[in-house]
Amino acid sequence: MSTPDIILEINNLKTAFKTDVGEVNAVDGVSFKLPKGKTIGIVGESGSGKSITALSILRLLDSNGRNKGGEILYKGNNLLDYSDDQMRKLRGNEISMIFQEPMTSLNPVFTVGQQISESLILHQNMSKKEAHLRSVELLTLVGIPSPESRVKNYPFELSGGMRQRVMIAMSLACNPEILIADEPTTALDVTIQAQILELIRDLQDRLGMSVIFITHDLGVVAETCDYVAVMYAGQVVEYADIRTLFHQPKLPYTIGLLKSLPRHDIEQDKLEPIDGNVPSPYNMPVGCRFSPRCPAATDLCRTKMPLLETDENGNQVRCWIYSEEWDGESEVEIYGEKRIAKGGGTKTVLSD
Repeated sequence: MSTPDIILEINNLKTAFKTDVGEVNAVDGVSFKLPKGKTIGIVGESGSGKSITALSILRLLDSNGRNKGGEILYKGNNLLDYSDDQMRKLRGNEISMIFQEPMTSLNPVFTVGQQISESLILHQNMSKKEAHLRSVELLTLVGIPSPESRVKNYPFELSGGMRQRVMIAMSLACNPEILIADEPTTALDVTIQAQILELIRDLQDRLGMSVIFITHDLGVVAETCDYVAVMYAGQVVEYADIRTLFHQPKLPYTIGLLKSLPRHDIEQDKLEPIDGNVPSPYNMPVGCRFSPRCPAATDLCRTKMPLLETDENGNQVRCWIYSEEWDGESEVEIYGEKRIAKGGGTKTVLSD
């Protein structure tokens, strides 16, 4: 199998925010790769660092935030070394982002046509007339009816689904190499969700974009992504291709997420939630950050942080169970799923 071209590579990214009680690491050593023309999903519970990772890539942090380490390699160039002027030329032109809530992301005092035209005038050197015509084309592209009249509307005059389509049109205006979609279907009904997802897939096929899809919805990930990075408490804890992650998840946290989903293909008496809560960024556990909630945790898990280890297929997992240092049983049961541990352990095989 040939190695795919990597358009974006994140290495040990760390992002921190100053607060009244000290500095908090919202993103703590995140690493993943985005192949050209492919889609990677970033999933995890609220507060896991998904959106901050996206904002870090574009360097759109609040004034109290900073990138304190790591690399963001876009076509081999580290974006953390770019000047503010270089980043302004990059944002919306080569890397675009669809933000979570279109009503707060769109400016209420400008028409949608004016807001789409802005990036075309700035990045593509178009005249106002050329930008207006292109805005109409983009509204047509994203499936908005009567685009010649809708281009003159203000955001409050559009439905939630149409505002989201306008946000997509804005993000695609300059034919970006990478599209970051941060919860693009939040607060939309299921019919509109399906239309938006189909639209993004169709546009990706036509334009050859690479996509980072941020969501907490594993069902959406299954439909749209080629690879998945699972985040927990500011870290990537598992990374795999989509088929491997759904059919052979390794990490107890990932197994728990999948077990908590309703399934139509098997009989379920009840859903199996993950006990406990995501740890506070002000008080992270010692060792593995999932250990207070993990049914397989040992003393090693509670005292020492596992590394993100890579297997022969390029899949990654941050878990002691698959390390030579594992000090538990050789077969481990996690939310009803059995996994073979790598280390020596006690070699006690659990009974069915």
